[in-house]
Amino acid sequence: MKRTLLSICLVCCGFTAATSQVYKDPKAPIEERVKDALSRMTTHEKVQLLHAQSKFTSAGVPRLGIRQLNMDDGPHGVRAELEWNTWMPAKWTNDSVVAFPSLTCLAATWNPELARLYGHAVSEEFAFRAKDIMLGPGCTIARTPLCGRNFEYTGEDPYLAGEIVTPYIQGAQANGVACCLKHFFLNNQEIDRFTVNVNVSRRAIEEIYLPAFKKAVTKGGLWTIMGSYNLWNNIHCCQNDSLLNGILKRGWGFDGAVISDWSGVTDTWQAATGGMDIEMGSFTDGFTKESEFGYNDYFLADKFEALINEGKIPMSVLDDKATRVLRTIFRTSMNADKVVGSQCSEEHYDACQAIGEEGIVLLKNDRSLLPLDATKYARILVVGENATRSLTEGGGSSELKTLFDIAPLDGLRALYGDKITYAQGYYSGRALYGFQEPLDAARQDSLRQDALDNARTADLIIYVGGLNKNAKQDCESNDRESYDLSFGQNELISQLAKIQPNIVVVTFGGNAYATPWLSKVPALVHCWYLGSMAGTALANVLSGKVNPSGKLPVTFAVRQQDYPCFQYGEKAYPGVNGQVFYDEGIYVGYRWFNSLMNTKKIKPQFPFGHGLSYTTFKYGKPVLSGNRMSSQQGGISVTLPVTNTGSVKGKEIVQLYIGDDKCSVDRPAKELKGFSKVELLPGETKSVTFQITADDLSFFDEAAAQWRVEPGKFTAYFCASEADIRQKASFTYE
Repeated sequence: MKRTLLSICLVCCGFTAATSQVYKDPKAPIEERVKDALSRMTTHEKVQLLHAQSKFTSAGVPRLGIRQLNMDDGPHGVRAELEWNTWMPAKWTNDSVVAFPSLTCLAATWNPELARLYGHAVSEEFAFRAKDIMLGPGCTIARTPLCGRNFEYTGEDPYLAGEIVTPYIQGAQANGVACCLKHFFLNNQEIDRFTVNVNVSRRAIEEIYLPAFKKAVTKGGLWTIMGSYNLWNNIHCCQNDSLLNGILKRGWGFDGAVISDWSGVTDTWQAATGGMDIEMGSFTDGFTKESEFGYNDYFLADKFEALINEGKIPMSVLDDKATRVLRTIFRTSMNADKVVGSQCSEEHYDACQAIGEEGIVLLKNDRSLLPLDATKYARILVVGENATRSLTEGGGSSELKTLFDIAPLDGLRALYGDKITYAQGYYSGRALYGFQEPLDAARQDSLRQDALDNARTADLIIYVGGLNKNAKQDCESNDRESYDLSFGQNELISQLAKIQPNIVVVTFGGNAYATPWLSKVPALVHCWYLGSMAGTALANVLSGKVNPSGKLPVTFAVRQQDYPCFQYGEKAYPGVNGQVFYDEGIYVGYRWFNSLMNTKKIKPQFPFGHGLSYTTFKYGKPVLSGNRMSSQQGGISVTLPVTNTGSVKGKEIVQLYIGDDKCSVDRPAKELKGFSKVELLPGETKSVTFQITADDLSFFDEAAAQWRVEPGKFTAYFCASEADIRQKASFTYE
């Protein structure tokens, strides 16, 4: 009787008596479970694994009790639940989450342990919502400061990007939630993102655009990766054999699944033979009438199955794809050790705040205006729309529905109480993707005048502005139209500073921007996007409760045209006739400002790695374990002492750059190869140690199509920023 009831229950749940026989022990090695499942599947069931069955799920095998994969947008938090087959909100009442800081903010912490904490905390929220794959993080290189999605990425340097996303991935996947690293690769602009073909040198690919992805795969143990929309070698990256099979799978040994960006697949044959494993979002771009299509119409659905059945594509291709998807399922949705997770926990808000506080960058602090001494000011005027505007909404697929957000104005009022008054100063309207609400000039003038009138009776002004997640700001699907701050902010800041010289400018945003008013303001703080605890994190830094320790993961240039990608005209950005040419080659960001190509010796406004503190640090003399290296040696170690010479506790990021003193090919003057963040009490000294290996000295030889090191003299630079060299040490490679 008990057996009969059990059989009935299994049938009702979509299982059969045979189902229980397909299961290996859930603790059995994954490869055994994959092999067993694959051996029991029909061709059709294998194909069903390879494409969407809803907006954010792909199918399992119900007959065998193999679960589907549930995906959702990240990487700053779990997106609000959508309806099964539309982009409309499902209107759940229990899908509000913590908004974690943007990845640019995480990169600005230069703290791999915080990156691991971030991955752990955000993946717990994904797990709690029964999500198996987090669509993120991203490590696309910030080639241009106009890219609308730079806020989702980790800066301009491949070494820093790799060191940040790798522990993030490890922290998340330890909880049984797969990271889907974005966007592989060369998705460095949103303009024409579906159609633009990227022309770039092999050396730039190897030295700039691939290393962070490679580190995530080979060291981070990445489980899934997302192809990008753009083309490389005139083939879409979501179906590019050279990229997905050649580099990723054969070259790096990636054993996970490649997932398309939504509508990134365009051809059955190319997708089937080009390395794509799970096709998502086809015919769901918002322009096609989706009712005309079913999921069986996807490129990797019936059309692919027909090619298999006709023998035009070998079964081994299908088995490889199905194996990768099954491996992902057993790592996530059918992982016996996957965490239950939690949502909006105290620990998650603590992590959000800690990351935000360490990511805030103090760019300028003349007259030691910061930290604020509240006893000096009877009336503090806060000006700027970003003091109250939600910066967790908008931006495209990374928008979030939060349980609560502490706005900057709320955080400042909690600290300074009735001393705070507020004037909006400007407004930006609402904008979604390509649509921007028309702005009323009279309203803008009225808001500005109100702020200026209030400034005349203020003892201190805290201006809170910058970018937002409107279309053509920091937003998916389009790029910024200008390097300047929008909505009349440059003029407003200048006018406020003229009235009251005690002014702190606070900016939010995921990109660098022009600061034509910089000489008029004594203090400038950049916050990126700080998430749900933004107001508390900002107030703690401005007040001195937290000593700022963030440093820039991107270069802030004086003018837009100072960046290397703008040196070569429209063909270099945004491209001409569907083709964009990366003519600056390896000289992206700070590499260009230091290169011989910078013939006018243009200096950045704020260099890569720059960030001030409320204390000061002294770097002692570096000590090398040896002054010679060779291919037979394991490398050399370098140790140097760092002392807090100020009066408050603080954290310093010691940056190691390596320069090749003489080489047969042109190389950057120096490149980031290590960093260490150290916390010091006043007067305290600690030593930091770096290991330098031959890999840190190598460059990609295009003629030989391989990495190599030339014998000669190298210099190790120990820096507080890329431009602030504190110590040097030389050694020879033989």
